[in-house]
Amino acid sequence: MDITAGQLLRHIDDPSDLRKIDKEKLYQVCEELRQYIIDVVSVHGGHFAASLGVVELSVALHYVFNTPYDQLVWDVGHQAYGHKILTGRRDIFHTNRKYKGISGFPKRDESPYDTFGVGHSSTSISAALGMAIASKLKGEHERQHIAVIGDGSMTAGMAFEALNHAGVANANVLIILNDNCMSIDPNVGALKEYLTDITTSPTYNKLRDDVWNLLGKMPVGKRFTRDMASKLEASVKGVVTRSSNLFEALKLRYFGPIDGHNITKLVDTLQDLKDIPGPKLLHIVTTKGKGYALAEKDQTLWHAPGLFDKITGEIYKKPVNAPEPPKYQDVFGETIIELAAANDRVLGVTPAMPSGSSLKFMMEKMPDRAFDVGICEQHAVTLSAGLATQGMRVFCNIYSSFMQRAFDQAVHDVAIQQLPVILCLDRAGLVGEDGPTHHGAYDIAYLRGIPNLIISAPMNEEELRNLMYTAQLESNKLPFVIRYPRGQGVMPDWRRPFKAIPVGTGRKIREGKDIAILSIGHPGNFVTDAIKQLVIDGLQPAHYDMRFVKPLDEALLHEVFRQFEKVITVEDGTVAGGFGSAILEFMARHGYKADIKIMGIPDRIVEHGKPSELYRECGFDAKGIAHTVMEMMKNKITVVA
Repeated sequence: MDITAGQLLRHIDDPSDLRKIDKEKLYQVCEELRQYIIDVVSVHGGHFAASLGVVELSVALHYVFNTPYDQLVWDVGHQAYGHKILTGRRDIFHTNRKYKGISGFPKRDESPYDTFGVGHSSTSISAALGMAIASKLKGEHERQHIAVIGDGSMTAGMAFEALNHAGVANANVLIILNDNCMSIDPNVGALKEYLTDITTSPTYNKLRDDVWNLLGKMPVGKRFTRDMASKLEASVKGVVTRSSNLFEALKLRYFGPIDGHNITKLVDTLQDLKDIPGPKLLHIVTTKGKGYALAEKDQTLWHAPGLFDKITGEIYKKPVNAPEPPKYQDVFGETIIELAAANDRVLGVTPAMPSGSSLKFMMEKMPDRAFDVGICEQHAVTLSAGLATQGMRVFCNIYSSFMQRAFDQAVHDVAIQQLPVILCLDRAGLVGEDGPTHHGAYDIAYLRGIPNLIISAPMNEEELRNLMYTAQLESNKLPFVIRYPRGQGVMPDWRRPFKAIPVGTGRKIREGKDIAILSIGHPGNFVTDAIKQLVIDGLQPAHYDMRFVKPLDEALLHEVFRQFEKVITVEDGTVAGGFGSAILEFMARHGYKADIKIMGIPDRIVEHGKPSELYRECGFDAKGIAHTVMEMMKNKITVVA
């Protein structure tokens, strides 16, 4: 399907073309940009509602500021599609998030307009402040630095750390707070109430209107008279509502809130703020999904809906001819409810991902026992530790790549104190189109060295249920990690009675005599598929599902290394320091010698694409495993006529 940009947009190859357009025509540019995003995403997929909400802001920023010399940092990047289209990537935008195509997030090596790589939230203010301080040191006093951060990302501690520094750094940085009451799910917490109070206070809004009327009528910056500047300063800082104090208290000059969909007001405001030096914050109010009615109505569903009919709004689903295996996250979501019904001490915690982790099921049925704490991974882990000190059995569900942000808490607050927090690491392994910022590649490696920590990975949905059941038993006294991948499992008939799994025990799935394949987690299913072909080729591999990386099933490993001279390990984590490394350490510790091959995510950054494409690229899909076995066993293959 050919998708054609609108009359004005088709001629915008970079922001310099945008700046040649009369301000009165920017409304049309916004309409064409919004429609182009709808057209492309409906056919090719991607994040959706977030970029629609900042169309006007994207246009205004590139119209007013001299990008890329003026440095623009987007937070997270879900909302940067308009930015990408305006900065030379319009004609390749259809490759967004596709294998070998452009990234779904701003990425430094993709464009000079992408000043900072993002994917995890709440980094924009720190990065832009660092750029601003560097420019000040280099004498680039006219250079502008802009951080765009959503109110959801503003809940993270890192954002407040950066705000605290920005107020005293005396650097030329503009923070734009995009307030839409949403991250992926609706925002929670006191900050949401605070921003709501700002936007609804009659006293504050009257004073705000006075300030902006002044800005609209008078020249600003160096052209201001001293009296005018004093009046503006007094108007902003003299706000009497309790909601107006936070940003000013941090020594940031606060402006707003203003309508983030009024392109003329945005352009005029940004032009004015360009001439006001130092740290400042502009508060804009937007609607996530703006311009597409269904996305405005259900912003969570339309965050990344997949392919859809842009006219009817029908989201396309692949045809189902037989019972489908569930998604691992849904197994978690259903299972924790079963466990909580039987054990009144079971609780759930997630940092802003109730839909993605499926903890939303428990939040709906047991709202007093499931907590969304906002984009605060560190807080989520230590909150869980605090709950555990009082005998609660807490399932803290965090995406694997986001768990990296709470490493210190896992060590200091959980492991050292031997608190039985249950860390459920969703999206472990290669996550697909979100790419390297979201791949759960490193959790085995960075957690394996922590004492007092149990690390497990289920091969299927039944094992996930049983590991969750085991972790919450009173007999378990240690922190317990359960890692599992994004997406579907392999068992349509997955809801089976719970069985405790002895900690540190694996299982032999298949007897064999030629070579042993040791797998951890979901890739064990790739091994099963590979063996089907290997048997046809005359080989008899043994297969062991180890289930635990820590502690290892040493009895099973002794059996393997006494029997086999050739061994392959398979994991969906990094090969540097991961499961395979643990097996090598066991070999060295016990003096075993074997020809061993470690398969998993290589020691390099793996880009984005469909999971099947990335498994193939990394060589540990079924075909890759079979090929590796055959290479190791070349002299023993029987040719079948």
